[in-house]
Amino acid sequence: MPPEGLSMRFVREMLRLHHAARLSQRQIARALPLSQGVVSKYLAAARDQGIAWPLAPDLDDAALQSRLFPAPLIVPPSRFVEPDWGTVHTELPGKGMTLQLLWEEYRDGQTGRTYSYSQFCARYRDFRGRLKRSLRQIHVAGEKCFTDYAGPTVPIVDLRTGEVRSAQVFVAVLGASNYTYAEATWTQGLPDWTGSHARMFSFFEGSTQIIVADNLKSAVTKACRYEPVLNRTAEDFARHYATVIIPARPLKPRDKARIEGAVLIAERWILARLRKHTFFSLAELNTTIQDLIRDLNGRPFKKLPGSRREAFLRLDRPMLTPLPPVPYEYAIWKQARVHIDSHVEVERHYYSVPHALVGERVEARITATTIEICHRNVRVASHIRSPRRGAHTTVPEHLPKAHRKHLEWSPKRLLAWGASIGPATRTVVDWQLTHKPHPEQGYRACLGLLNLARRYGPARLEAGCLHAVRLGSLTRATVLSILSHGLDSRPLPPETPSDTTTESPAHENVRGPDYYH
Repeated sequence: MPPEGLSMRFVREMLRLHHAARLSQRQIARALPLSQGVVSKYLAAARDQGIAWPLAPDLDDAALQSRLFPAPLIVPPSRFVEPDWGTVHTELPGKGMTLQLLWEEYRDGQTGRTYSYSQFCARYRDFRGRLKRSLRQIHVAGEKCFTDYAGPTVPIVDLRTGEVRSAQVFVAVLGASNYTYAEATWTQGLPDWTGSHARMFSFFEGSTQIIVADNLKSAVTKACRYEPVLNRTAEDFARHYATVIIPARPLKPRDKARIEGAVLIAERWILARLRKHTFFSLAELNTTIQDLIRDLNGRPFKKLPGSRREAFLRLDRPMLTPLPPVPYEYAIWKQARVHIDSHVEVERHYYSVPHALVGERVEARITATTIEICHRNVRVASHIRSPRRGAHTTVPEHLPKAHRKHLEWSPKRLLAWGASIGPATRTVVDWQLTHKPHPEQGYRACLGLLNLARRYGPARLEAGCLHAVRLGSLTRATVLSILSHGLDSRPLPPETPSDTTTESPAHENVRGPDYYH
């Protein structure tokens, strides 16, 4: 069975990164909050079950899980008892301590099969060889870009008020060619962060397999050396550009040595040159930054032939992933539960979802223009975003059949139905729509008249309504009483003054049919 609590969303992302992005298991484990063992287990299960990428459209989370793990996986126990190599490595430097003595203690303290002395020594050497060391990073073309923000900010003066506001400087660099991008934004918040990365990819004319980003709070929910967790918006952005975001480990500058150097160069090449300039808008500042970046990328290397621009065209540019047809649209995610009326609340407005999901937890993807509702990573509804608080946006197909029929009856249709029965029935329907204290009460009363037509027939309903009009009591209760006691077959009562007109008396509390539109 899969590890408890692991969402199929991570499994789908794992398969995408392995097949589409072609990342190694170690890189996938760093990109997702999973151990490398779990990644290996799931990829092996997918391979054994013949699950390829992209997944079939009808393969939902439940079907994917059942295909991955049709039966409990049994991991055979190791043939040998593994020593605690950390303890061995810690005790070995002790005075008089030898590997021979540590092996004898290991052998005597175990009841299962133990390694021979030669195997014990060989496996310890392997363990020691995997310990921390410094290694010069080899950057593969098109694989990684590194991003961060410069420490210094740039002041911008508001011409109208004279207020000075500081702009942040975003810096990015490609691993293989050192091709550099920079721009200014007002904040380091998530909207500006995603916008800067989208414009960065447009500048590069393609996306890299991996983004090595600093542990920015707006994008990283949980900063961890081994299992950093990204928020849903950052994951959504990475999926849109077919990339993966791997935050640099906290307090590990070697993870982002390339961007540390790029930020230093940006501070010296760009910010130092701007220190005596006064800017009055963010656009003006970015225009100047782009001119300086163009000069920086065209500047010849000191120790290598060519420039950043030439190296980019030769190395990184051919290996970048093509950009999607449209840039990423910033979105935030919110969890919600489907109410009993088949709607979910998003920012005080109610949007419909299929009624089969009543009571289920869903995720709402909120952009500037749309609201998308997803259930188990499948989009189940999409609506135009509405600013009206307390109102409802409803797709009739989302509701049960009985509810849809209920909504089909508009005031205009009710009046037309009453007229088809007869003039007296139309008069009674009109009275319900204009004299009830609340529109919903009049609407329900008219639906009650529909029920009477089915029970007693149109002819008797028209006769009953005619008696009610003559009596001057046009309520549904009066019509029901006349029909249930058979009074509709008796002679009509004398006319009352209220029969002379079908128009409602003028009064501020009386609404016309237009109120229901």
